[in-house]
Amino acid sequence: MTALDFKARAHAAMNDARLAPALKRMKSHFQMGRALAAQRFPDFEMLRDRAAAIRRRAISAMPDLLERFEANATAAGASVHWAADAAEACAIAARICRDNGVKRAIKSKSMATEEIHLNAHLKREGVEPVETDLGEYIIQLRGERPSHIIAPAIHLSKEDVAETFRAAHADLAPDRDISGRSELVREARIKLREAFLAADAGITGGNMLIAETGTILLVSNEGNIDLTATAPRVHIAVVGIDKIVESWDDAGIVLRVLARSATGQDMSSYVTCLTGAAAQDEDGPKQSHIILLDNGRSAMRASNKAEMLACIRCGACLNHCPIYAATGGHAYGGTYSGPMGAVLTPLFDGLSENADLPSASTFCGRCEAVCPVRIPLPMLLRHWREDAFAAGIPPRGERWGLGLWRWAGRAPWRYRLATRMASWGLRTLGWLQRGRIRRLPLAGGNFTASRDLTPPAGGTFQSRWRGER
Repeated sequence: MTALDFKARAHAAMNDARLAPALKRMKSHFQMGRALAAQRFPDFEMLRDRAAAIRRRAISAMPDLLERFEANATAAGASVHWAADAAEACAIAARICRDNGVKRAIKSKSMATEEIHLNAHLKREGVEPVETDLGEYIIQLRGERPSHIIAPAIHLSKEDVAETFRAAHADLAPDRDISGRSELVREARIKLREAFLAADAGITGGNMLIAETGTILLVSNEGNIDLTATAPRVHIAVVGIDKIVESWDDAGIVLRVLARSATGQDMSSYVTCLTGAAAQDEDGPKQSHIILLDNGRSAMRASNKAEMLACIRCGACLNHCPIYAATGGHAYGGTYSGPMGAVLTPLFDGLSENADLPSASTFCGRCEAVCPVRIPLPMLLRHWREDAFAAGIPPRGERWGLGLWRWAGRAPWRYRLATRMASWGLRTLGWLQRGRIRRLPLAGGNFTASRDLTPPAGGTFQSRWRGER
């Protein structure tokens, strides 16, 4: 994904009349839901403090906790695999499928598998994966990526889904009524039941890895995870190493902020805890494989962006971000979108290809204000901007402009002179353009292409302060 792609996609999204209503629904539903959930829990801010401390303690002790998790998971009958990057994780999953003769696999919603493009790899290896989360199933049929981390198909209307189902479910009666949401859900349930019954393996992600017992914890609102993880004879979980927590007590605290921040629920409808494989005389998978995915996370832990590892993937930063609300998720081009995606995508897909993402922010701070584990997302975005500037990635004109601003800001007299000249220039433009600044010169033209400016009313703040003092 190049910077030009991002700008073009963002421009197209902002002019998409069908996308705007969907994003408006997200704002009213998720933002209001979180606010009400926080009001119902009087100690919510204290709970956020505890969750933030738990996640940072886990990041600090990550190597030891992961070794403890491996020992306990192995003792419970699971096989633990370590994957340094996406290619290795995909190869491990494909090998497990090949060794067990897996031809059909069902999957629950997993951003880690989206991150490594596991579905495409499995198809090349002769395994047909079927997404069982309703939103993921819809976008899989459409050949799209998730638009939102917790609502993958939020960009679609029910008419879009009906059109998709008619094209994909050609074996069903062409004159069937699927005009309503309940009819669409019923049809998806029929098709997915076939996939559940025919699957040779189930593939999930993991919301948390509990070192204390070697347990994988997953949350969902549809219950498909339970069938995905327990109905087939082989279960494969692909989980980022950053999902580690020390104990069940820690997991309980994180759970209490997760759903409230994501969907406004007091608790997710389903919380699934998986420890090891089923005994021979019990129901459940006879093989449990856990792929611990690094894919740059260890490098992030050693960088100035380590705080991002505390992320619990709730999506609150997307729900409150004015940039995401204007463009939607696909404009970002990567697996993750919104403020969290602007931090993670340069790590996973390269900064040079995604240097514009850290700049896709107003720095209003809403993302940090609502983050359940208090990740300083604006600061992390600034770090990426610093890295891009140091690598010479931004256009020459932008670098020169920032360099000139830095030069002016290093001496008070230069700064005062620059601000006086800017104020005079803006007032002059306002006079020439009859009281409103409708066009700025050079790069400022992009800013005034969609808005007017009011000219400065008088002198600079510093000059007024000196005069009134």
